[in-house]
Amino acid sequence: MTRRCLSLNHVSGIYAALLTPFHEDQSIHKEALQQLVARMIDNGVHGLFALGTNGEFHTLTPQEKCEVATIVLTEAKGKVPVMLGVGGNYTGEVIQLAKQFEQLGATMFSVITPYFMPPNQSELANYFEDIANATKVPIFLYNIPSKTGVSIDPLTVARLAKHPNIYGIKDSSGDFQLIQSYIRHTQEDDFVVFAGTDSLILKTLQEGGGGAVAATANALPKLVSSIFTHFKNGQLEEAEKAQAQLQPLRDTFSLSTIPASLKKVVELSGIPVGPPRRPVQPVDSNALREIEAMIRTYRAEGVLDE
Repeated sequence: MTRRCLSLNHVSGIYAALLTPFHEDQSIHKEALQQLVARMIDNGVHGLFALGTNGEFHTLTPQEKCEVATIVLTEAKGKVPVMLGVGGNYTGEVIQLAKQFEQLGATMFSVITPYFMPPNQSELANYFEDIANATKVPIFLYNIPSKTGVSIDPLTVARLAKHPNIYGIKDSSGDFQLIQSYIRHTQEDDFVVFAGTDSLILKTLQEGGGGAVAATANALPKLVSSIFTHFKNGQLEEAEKAQAQLQPLRDTFSLSTIPASLKKVVELSGIPVGPPRRPVQPVDSNALREIEAMIRTYRAEGVLDE
């Protein structure tokens, strides 16, 4: 199968699922986003993913999405690939946004399944194929059924893996058996399976996946990236240790609505990413105490990236 314009060497490793920083008035905080991108690159992430779930894409206007995309692409300066979320509920709006981002110089697109009115598998396949046909930028499927109400079936993924402009899938189902099935059904194709659940990074790599899109990288980019590096270097014990060290951070995510806890961790580590978009509220005092205790432990262990 001939891929159009991107080597699969560019779609492996750890992609940081970037937060979208806001000022207190809810406007986009450009300088904080620039700082965040720079920290990710300086600490070894292999790529950037903007406008995803932790980036609160669903709260942004098309104009704001273009603003975020422009900031990230400009700050990245071609040092790492940039994947941009373009998904939505209507095929036409997704294609329109993809064409705008294509002009900005996006490396890849992430396309989430439509949500609110879950399509069937045939409709899903047609949706992704229509978008992939409309752009020259490589497409990654994005599966997160807990948020969208629909999951992409492995047989649907097997069909889509044959498309020359569909390169892979980011799976955030948390179901490792589903990841295994995606890998098994696409192993004869040039197709990449990324973990979208940070606790499954190492297991996905061991199964033959290409890496992960990781929200925890916003706070611990060096640590998360080391899971991939250690694995590729055959240092399994070190990779397992790094994977285990992510869990205290992941545990704080349940203290609030996504991405409030992660935003507070990143803010306390020095980048003013600000509050989540309303109606989501910042963490309460009880959650803040647990987050601060976690940060103290990480700093004592030398884990938290400064």
